[in-house]
Amino acid sequence: MSLKADPVVPPTLSLTGRLATTLALVFALGGLAVALAAFAYGRHAAQQSYDRLLIGAANQIAESITIHDGQVLVDLPVAAFQLLSLAPQDRIAYAVLGPDGKVITGYDGLTPPPKGQSFSNSTFTGDPMRLAEVRRRFAERSFSGTVTVIVGQTTRARAELAWQITRGALVAAALAGCVIVLLAIFAVRSSLRPLRRIERALAARAAQDLTSIDVAVPAEIESLVATLNRFIARLDRQFTTMRTLIADTSHQLRTPIAALRVQAELAAGEQDPERLRTILSRIHDRAAGLGRLTDQLLNHALIIHRADSAPLDAIDLRTVAIRAAEETDHDLFSTGAELELDLPEEEVPCAADALSLVEAMKNLAANALRHGGAPVRLFVRATPEGQVIGTRDSGPGIPEAHWTDAATRYARKTGVSPRSAGLGLAIVAAVARAHGGTLRFAKPAAGGFEVAIHLPPASAPPTQGAAQGLAQVPAPGE
Repeated sequence: MSLKADPVVPPTLSLTGRLATTLALVFALGGLAVALAAFAYGRHAAQQSYDRLLIGAANQIAESITIHDGQVLVDLPVAAFQLLSLAPQDRIAYAVLGPDGKVITGYDGLTPPPKGQSFSNSTFTGDPMRLAEVRRRFAERSFSGTVTVIVGQTTRARAELAWQITRGALVAAALAGCVIVLLAIFAVRSSLRPLRRIERALAARAAQDLTSIDVAVPAEIESLVATLNRFIARLDRQFTTMRTLIADTSHQLRTPIAALRVQAELAAGEQDPERLRTILSRIHDRAAGLGRLTDQLLNHALIIHRADSAPLDAIDLRTVAIRAAEETDHDLFSTGAELELDLPEEEVPCAADALSLVEAMKNLAANALRHGGAPVRLFVRATPEGQVIGTRDSGPGIPEAHWTDAATRYARKTGVSPRSAGLGLAIVAAVARAHGGTLRFAKPAAGGFEVAIHLPPASAPPTQGAAQGLAQVPAPGE
């Protein structure tokens, strides 16, 4: 014999780990975006600051230009270079160009910005340099034309200022990120606290406690708790079915088995043939009753079990009635009545568990054959309120005062006897509730007694698992 090993569940990352990984990825991408944005902002701010200095110096030089005897004279203002001296680590270059593009004063090799632009980037003696251009037009008798002033400055101070701005922005972003991380950790722990409450509530329970979980949780977890409660309710119904079956078996089988043993002992010592036949007849009756009782106990447990596990299929109620009529052994009943079928010609569709309905109808047919009067009919009807399947006989039926208790298990006034345990209507009521319907009794105006399962319309899906326990069966008209 081989033992089947438990399935190995692959390890998965915890919810906290998943949140931490996601947040770390978000923070990393956010930090990279902030760093790039801070660097771009730093470069732009430094560029604008030093460009203002360059254009200011170029304007001061342009304003100092004069024309004397048709010659361009440049008196370089000290203030222009004092502005640029704010960046002592940088070198400065300038050039004043005449209308013909020749250098009047300054350095050769400075390339002016493209036409229409005031600034450009270039190199001078191997160093990167930022250039600014200012044009001044003269229209005098002795000189007419445009004088161009170009001022350049290396970019060391710009780069340093850009880095300082970036560094400051990153420090502020890092501090803000630390605060956000702490808040995220708090939020994650706070968000997962309801799950820990559920865990503690389950861990503190006794093994036999199958009541619903009553823990305050956020709306996002309510569906999880509701699903868990439904699962617990199904387990409770299964255990209740097991306990009921064990209790019923112990309670109901003990007496007929003891009676069989006593009758067998009497038969073993009996010498009178006539009395021996009487005892054997009693043994036969007890054995037949014990068989019916065992069938009812097992059927009752099966019906309640299937209410939670069996899927509902689209069926025709007429086929249920036909199967119930074929499988009912009416020869066992003393009335000798035949079981007739009263079925419509049109299909009567319904979403149901065929096996459960057949067992229910077999119990109704058995009750009608045992206690009712001929003729006994098994009928199916389609009404605007839903589908109806049941039995009708010519007997007096159950007194109306007992209708509300008719489906109670082992009720003395509903048929419990040495030949019956009174479980038939309880089984039928369980099937009706499992399909979202009701068990109803009626006394038609034409006479007789009618017991039927009223099912909801085919368009209204029945509620699975409705067979939890056995409530009172509503009387007709409720």
